[in-house]
Amino acid sequence: MTDASRSFTLDNRDEACLLFGQRDQYLRQIRDALGVRIIARGDSIQIDGDEVKVDQAERVFYQLRQMLRHQARLSPEDVRTVLEVVCRGEERTGPHALALLDGGRSVRPRTDGQARYVQAMQDNDLIFCVGPAGTGKTYLAVGMAVSLLRQRLVKKLVLVRPAVEAGERLGFLPGDIVAKVNPYLRPLFDALHDMMEPEQVKRYMDNDIIEIVPLAFMRGRTLNQAVIILDEGQNATVAQMKMFLTRMGNGSKIIVTGDITQIDLPRQTRNGLTDAIQRLRDLERIAIVYLDEHDIVRHPLVQQIVKAYETDKPHRKKESRT
Repeated sequence: MTDASRSFTLDNRDEACLLFGQRDQYLRQIRDALGVRIIARGDSIQIDGDEVKVDQAERVFYQLRQMLRHQARLSPEDVRTVLEVVCRGEERTGPHALALLDGGRSVRPRTDGQARYVQAMQDNDLIFCVGPAGTGKTYLAVGMAVSLLRQRLVKKLVLVRPAVEAGERLGFLPGDIVAKVNPYLRPLFDALHDMMEPEQVKRYMDNDIIEIVPLAFMRGRTLNQAVIILDEGQNATVAQMKMFLTRMGNGSKIIVTGDITQIDLPRQTRNGLTDAIQRLRDLERIAIVYLDEHDIVRHPLVQQIVKAYETDKPHRKKESRT
């Protein structure tokens, strides 16, 4: 065992109070779970102990700080969930493994944030996941749905996407309805085909077990014992989001994914994803998960691209001097 010591400074005293919990209850929770020594002075934290456990504690604090930035408070359940996710570490192929692919591969979370997302999908009936491109929002949601379908825990999988670019009016596009909506639903097809054989996907679609539809076509339906995924939820209006969320029937699970930095709605139109999160955040059996650039699992450049677009100042490559 190798001992280690890490320290970091919080943004301010208010963040420290929220992160430590009432009478430092969250610090004690982390200390007891990981067996590390935590010294908190003002807005600084020092962690001492076994190197592996210190690394885990550092990851726990990072995840909790990310949660605080979005939801402005923490609960003992939040701390327990993050501790469970981080302590599992490389054991994610076990409890967190989702759909099995060819060659023994499995759909599984690859970051702590993704593991929190999978845990939220397992524990709740309505899940909102917000994050930048490449964080696995849609892919993991489809993986969860396919897993539940294969276990016969649900009878139907419905994948939904707004067709914002065409204003939900698809008549002017050439071809039948499948050809008209295909460009908007292609990402969902891609994720699905990565987890199931094309012949099985076709058979399920022919038998109405899997549906891939534009958001406008969901009105008036009630879906029982189904997983219903809304991709690109930031491009749904408030009215559309209300319509979509109320499609949930008995035994169903709804997963809404989106990236609030890529809204294609008219400037004056409020997006339904942000509105729904604000309205529903305090209800039970609803989870809201935020991912960030550290959860991006595409090409390494994608992390840098996302980070570059988050600031108004352009990143300039340093010129070498001769």
